[in-house]
Parts: sequence; structure tokens; C-alpha cells
Amino acid sequence: MSGADPAPVLLRGADRAAFAVAFAGRLRGAGVPAGLTEVDALVRALDASPPVSRSALYWTTRIATVRRQADVAAFDRVFAAVFDDAPPLPLTRAAAGPPGRNDVHVPVPAGGDEVTAGGGLPWASLPPAVAPAEAGDEALHIPELRPSALAQLAAQPFEDLDAIQAEQLGRALRDTLTTWPTRRSRRHETDPAGRRVALRATIARARRTAFEPVTVVRQRPVRRPRRVVMLCDVSESMRSQATAYLHLMRAFTLVADAEVFAFGTGLTRLTPALRHTSARQAIAQATAQVTDRFGGTRIATSVSALLDSHHGNAVRGAVVIVASDGWDSDPPVRLAAAMTRLRRRAYAILWLNPRAGAPGFTPRVAAMAAALPHCDLLLPAATFDDLAGAARRLQELSSRA
Repeated sequence: MSGADPAPVLLRGADRAAFAVAFAGRLRGAGVPAGLTEVDALVRALDASPPVSRSALYWTTRIATVRRQADVAAFDRVFAAVFDDAPPLPLTRAAAGPPGRNDVHVPVPAGGDEVTAGGGLPWASLPPAVAPAEAGDEALHIPELRPSALAQLAAQPFEDLDAIQAEQLGRALRDTLTTWPTRRSRRHETDPAGRRVALRATIARARRTAFEPVTVVRQRPVRRPRRVVMLCDVSESMRSQATAYLHLMRAFTLVADAEVFAFGTGLTRLTPALRHTSARQAIAQATAQVTDRFGGTRIATSVSALLDSHHGNAVRGAVVIVASDGWDSDPPVRLAAAMTRLRRRAYAILWLNPRAGAPGFTPRVAAMAAALPHCDLLLPAATFDDLAGAARRLQELSSRA
């Protein structure tokens, strides 16, 4: 801009990178997630289209730094504070810029070019105002939480979480289980790099060449995900843990094709209900199917019922998870016998106890002491952090030699 320009100039001689870094720092202080990507976008935008008015500068910085509709209000406050009455930003990195640098020169109009809410360019994702949902509306809005907020909630006990927080943590737990260890099955498939020769396919191919095996067909074993069978205690002593364990059961159902059961005084299969695409609907259906929840506990009877049913074959070669505090009304001898049968069929047994993480914990309960010799691991499960750690240990246990 020439010196004869009558309009006052904002950011005359300012360094674009210094301005972008300082402005992004103010945004982060107000809660707007403006990182290195947004800083780079703002520098490139100012270079490609130098703003000639306050309104142009507003839209350039907003489009480059704001990614969510919820951050617009915070951005407007920061922008007004920076360009109205706030202390000046550090706009230069040196006393004089490099020669020939095309710095940002933004003239401020004397007439006051104000930015109206929602004016100018439309927001691409959501309208500026979202009508609140009705009381009976099933499409309940669940606010997104940052990773730091999720990590803080994951360390809290289950009884301190509400239903929405438990659903958010359950979704985060589901996202961590992206892959699952596989096991070798008895079936084979054709693979040119396989070590085993497929005799039947090789002989069939040799018919074309007067039964001379010119082409050797090779095959390899088919690998399938290691199956998981989970038994969850829904008795009165496990009331505060039941919902969180249902989220863990749903994660295993979607990732590892798990078979999940809830037990109190009887055994209830929850696999079809927990396969619902909506976490809220899956938990509601599973809760409605369990008719003996928050009552007594019969662990030995439930384990024996599973092994005697037609679902007992699902235990063969599977990793079995028992989530319970160990309080059982059945005699410890019956539980020891049932766990012995379960140990013969299962690949590994993992026991989750919500009280195992307490200082000085020892398995003094008779049922827990009877079952512990048949388990591979005993892990605490009082928070979602414990559940995530148990999932990681389970993946390691499933992939062992």
C-alpha cells in the first residue's frame, strides 16, 4: 500500500507467520483447537488473498482456523478482543522484515465495517442456531468430548458416571479395538506362496497335461479371529458396574464376534441384542432381556448351564472372560468343578474383578479363591481405564504362541 492511502492501516509491516502463531495461541486459550495445521492454513490464506478490510480479515482467519460450528462464538470473542481493545499481538520476529517481503497491510475503514452474526459466507456444516430437542425426542444429542476430558472420565469409578458419559467412554473403548488376533483354523485356501501342496487341486489341474503335475497348487491355512466368550455378573453387588460391562461386551461382540452372556440366578444370552448398530438401543435391549438382574448370584450354576447348552461349543478354543466380584451363593466345590470343565475347553480364562485394584486386595471370598487356580489372569475392572487395559491384555493373551 502507498503512503498516500488515507485510511488507517492495521498490521502494517506485520509478519504473517508471527501473526498466525500469536492469533492461534489466543484461540487455544479460549478453547478453540487451533494447531499447526490451522496456523499453516492461515499463513497461506493471508499470502494468497491479503485482506483489504476488517470483514475480509475476519472471514480469512475464521475459515482458516475454525473447524466446528461450536467454536464460532469463542472465535468471535477472540477476534473482537484482538482488534478492539486487547494488548497488541507480537506481530514481528525482527526489527525489519526481509527485503521484498509481501507483508500484510489491512486498512481499517473509518465507517466501521462490522461483521454481523451469520452474515457474509454461510457456514458449511451446521446452521448457526440449533433448536433444542424435545423432551420425548429419541435423537438425544451427545456432546463431543476432547481426549483430555475422556481420559479424565475414564479414570473415574463407574458409579460416578452418568449414562451419557458411559456411552461416550464405551464408544472410545470400541474405537480402540480396531484389530483382533487371529488363530489358525482347519480350513485351507489357495495361496501361491503357501507351504502345503494341495494334492486334490494339483491332480485336477494335471488332467490337462496328461496327468503330469506341471502346475503345483499350494495352499495355506485360513486364519480367523480368536473367539471371545464373556460372562457378566448382573447381581445386586455388581449394580454400578453392569452398564459399563455391557459396553465392553458390545465392543467384543462387534470386533471379535464374541458370545456374551449375563448371569445372576440364571443365564441370559445377549449377543443378538448387543449387535445393534446404536449403542443406546443395544444397551437398552440387553437390559430389558435380563430379568434376574440386581438379585442373587449363582456363578457355578451359570457356568455349568453354559457348558451343557448348545452354546458350549463356542467355548472351545475361545478366550473366556468372567466379570464378577466373586460373591456366589453356590458352594465353592461346585464352582471349582465347573471351572475345571471350562478350563479343559477354553483357550484361556480371564477374570475381571472390580475390587481387584483396591490396595491390599486378596481373594478371600470362597468362590473367588476356588476359581482363581483355573484362571490365566485376574485383572481389576473398576474404571474404563481398567477395561481398556484388560482389552489390551486380552489381545496379548489371544495372540500368544
